[in-house]
Amino acid sequence: MSDADFDYEALGLVAGLEIHQQLDTATKLFCACPTELREPGAADHTFTRYLHPTKSELGEIDDAALEESMVDRAFEYLAYDTTCLVEEDDEPPHRVDREAMETAMEIGRLMDMNVVDQVNVMRKIVVDGSNTTGFQRSMLVASDGEITTSDGPVGIEDMLLEEESCQRVEETESGVRFSLDRLGVPLVEIGTKPDIRSPAQAREAAQRIGMLLRSTGKVKRGLGTIRQDVNVSIAEGARIELKGVQSLDDIDDLVRNEVRRQVELVDIAAELDERGAAVGSPEDVTDVFEDSEAQNASDDASGQGPQAGTDSGVIGGALSDGGEVHAVRLAGFDGLVGREIQPDRRLGTEFSDHAKRHGAGGIFHTDELPAYGVTESEVDALCEAVGAGPEDAVALVADDPHTAELAIEAVAERAEAAIDGVPEETRDAMQDGTSRYLRPLPGAARMYPETDVPPVEPDPSEVETPELLAEKVARYEADYGLDSGLAEQVAYGQRWPLFESVVESGVDATLAAGVLESTLTELRRDDVAVGALTDAHLRETLELVDGGEVPREGVEDLLTALAEEPDLTAAEAVEREGLGGVSDDEVREAVAEVVERNAEQVETEGMGAFSGLMGECMGALRGKADGDTVSSVLREEIQKRA
Repeated sequence: MSDADFDYEALGLVAGLEIHQQLDTATKLFCACPTELREPGAADHTFTRYLHPTKSELGEIDDAALEESMVDRAFEYLAYDTTCLVEEDDEPPHRVDREAMETAMEIGRLMDMNVVDQVNVMRKIVVDGSNTTGFQRSMLVASDGEITTSDGPVGIEDMLLEEESCQRVEETESGVRFSLDRLGVPLVEIGTKPDIRSPAQAREAAQRIGMLLRSTGKVKRGLGTIRQDVNVSIAEGARIELKGVQSLDDIDDLVRNEVRRQVELVDIAAELDERGAAVGSPEDVTDVFEDSEAQNASDDASGQGPQAGTDSGVIGGALSDGGEVHAVRLAGFDGLVGREIQPDRRLGTEFSDHAKRHGAGGIFHTDELPAYGVTESEVDALCEAVGAGPEDAVALVADDPHTAELAIEAVAERAEAAIDGVPEETRDAMQDGTSRYLRPLPGAARMYPETDVPPVEPDPSEVETPELLAEKVARYEADYGLDSGLAEQVAYGQRWPLFESVVESGVDATLAAGVLESTLTELRRDDVAVGALTDAHLRETLELVDGGEVPREGVEDLLTALAEEPDLTAAEAVEREGLGGVSDDEVREAVAEVVERNAEQVETEGMGAFSGLMGECMGALRGKADGDTVSSVLREEIQKRA
């Protein structure tokens, strides 16, 4: 079935969103450290931790945390001169940051949510190394809201205020290296109700929530500051959490591909049921390939040359390092392990994902063999070793003994799940719109109360409902005369507070909008360090241009100079770079010289020479004169000679 054939209503598609947005507060959620990211090279010390799951208040251990703990890894943390004992988990957390709580309540108002009477901090078990404590602190702030979409309303189940996790830097030989600069940055997690019924509605709902978040003017912007998780299921499938969607543009593709995956898995399960499929017990089949190596050695000695089976780089390499080959018979699976369930991903890829979780590089299976240096005779010997017939498939893993054993057991478990249909799980959202297995779906067993932070009794009356960005666009058009495109750029940009401030002080609105959006964007594309420009730089620049002390054409040069030396004021940069305006007499003198040099062209072409001479005049004046003034004088000088 192609994606275009999907009838989402008939399939019973149900989807919901979890939006994670970092807040732009001065300090972190449970300490006074800054929320700015640092370069890993700026770290001044490191420390290492090993994490393990703990029981919840009900005495249970979460399945996702248990599986994560089975992977033996060390977690190294990069700490900075701003890192405190709270971040290192050597001191209890402080009280909840007031600014973060107020921003969360503003967001709740925009979504018509009810703020709780008392906010209690909980611990959510996380043992993947992303938090030094082995858990994430989280608290319910508001619930029961709603947003609108073109396909109907989407309910907002709840909004949590949480601490952000560490920033993953790289894999190491012993585990994973994290940076502590991001740990503890406040973020809100907004969960919708399962009201979404199509991929397009999922994307629209995410866009709507994103617009509401940015309307506060108090959320961080840029790559990684907002993440979307999407929960998807169909009637005959299961709930799947697609984790870590970075771009809104990916949401509809991810939902569409997950629907396809579940449809295919349901169809595979039906076929397996008809075949009476079963999964055998994993077996050590190293002898199959060791015998092949011995035969190859014999063939070499007799001059026949090596057989193809010994050319399997993966298997041969594992055996030469003292490894083993483990396999499992998948009765009734023939032809189904290689079946595509997502673009360029097959049921066998799902099996491989589970094997990789235990350190294996991947798997081989008989739907794709003989290949990769494995010969047909080796496939026959493999099938005979595990008792596989023509209707069966065999999956195998070659690695060190411990890894091979764990990996093939994981493959067998995933194959058992395929017989039942679609397993509930958390999946990692990929940039190509597909997903891969990440871990089991977490449950309530990973939550328990935080005893080190006192409850908070929020007061919603302390906050005001901010103006929506959509309303701001309309106001900019009506009050400032901006066209719709420029008004939207300013309203949805990060510098609208500065825009409103300078316009209120008398700067022309179109000038301010153009410089803050178009000019800065062009400079950024030219690799100018725009991030070094402060609001003070921009404000003074706009005031100088609006007051006629610097021509509009000199703005780019002025901002470039300030970006290169941020310690300068705009006035100092103007003087040093010689960007101040020139008098009308100086403009006329410079233009007259250009016309005189090109007298023959002017006499021949008349006003046809205007375009070429205009550029020459602006160059002669080096951006010190306004383009409109130069244009007017040039026309007069040409007319005198024409």
